[in-house]
Amino acid sequence: MANAALFIATVLIWGTTWIAIAMQVGPVPVLVSVFYRFALAAVILVAILAVMRRLKLPALHDQPFILAQALCLFSLNFICFYNAAGFIPSGLISVIFSLATIYNAVNARLFFGDRVTGRTLLAAALGATGLLLLFAEEVVVDFNLDTLKGIGLAALGTLFFSLGNMASRRNSAAGISPVTANAWGMTYGTIVLLFLITVTQTPVVAPPDIKYLVALLYLAAIGSVIGFTTYLMLVSRIGSSRAAYATVLFPIVALSLSTVFEGYHWTGLGLIGLALTLLGNVVIFARPPARRALQADARVPAGE
Repeated sequence: MANAALFIATVLIWGTTWIAIAMQVGPVPVLVSVFYRFALAAVILVAILAVMRRLKLPALHDQPFILAQALCLFSLNFICFYNAAGFIPSGLISVIFSLATIYNAVNARLFFGDRVTGRTLLAAALGATGLLLLFAEEVVVDFNLDTLKGIGLAALGTLFFSLGNMASRRNSAAGISPVTANAWGMTYGTIVLLFLITVTQTPVVAPPDIKYLVALLYLAAIGSVIGFTTYLMLVSRIGSSRAAYATVLFPIVALSLSTVFEGYHWTGLGLIGLALTLLGNVVIFARPPARRALQADARVPAGE
């Protein structure tokens, strides 16, 4: 599949998952909802690979990194996001999640030695300023502790997601396909979630209604099996920082749905904040004209 198709699919799928997450918040405990999602996703993906005879067990020395991917992408991050959805609108969570581009740039430096440029620092400043304006009314004007909790949980979930990207990047470099890593990662994540449910004695509540079930099926089959596969294929092909550019467009889809279904109310400061946050993400990928010209010259054959 072409990179452009992978990119578009990821944006559309993950841009719509946030409202589905919000639909699951309620009578079913968060741990149980996340468990349902990845248990179903793991069954679907493992079954597909088994039928296609493509289910491979990664080598023993790769298992810790598969587990790291499971913890960061298929359990801990979504525990944070689902809890955050109980405090702030799902569309705003997607804006915070869009800062994964900045998290990835910093973590790629820490784990792989990638260079952190001045554009990364500028992007971080724009993103932080944008978030402050976006949440200014709730946090500064009308102080709301719940909003702060939601922001903190969403930011922590994004950090886990970024660390999962680093694990995925390592696994792809080791020759493990994203589909294989996802299948085992979702399986391990399901086991981790079941362990947490048991240890915390969280009550296992059955899905309460058809809306919950529809959201669960969408999140498991489309959001998890297809969405994570397309995204991690991008990570393996173009790198974690460039793949995370897809998150720049998530908020546009997610906030549109949040406005319709959750009654999210826009303010002037909020619009400016959203623009600055998205601009911060775009800045990371902007290439100076001189650099583009050099790359263009490099593609021209000698003698032309």
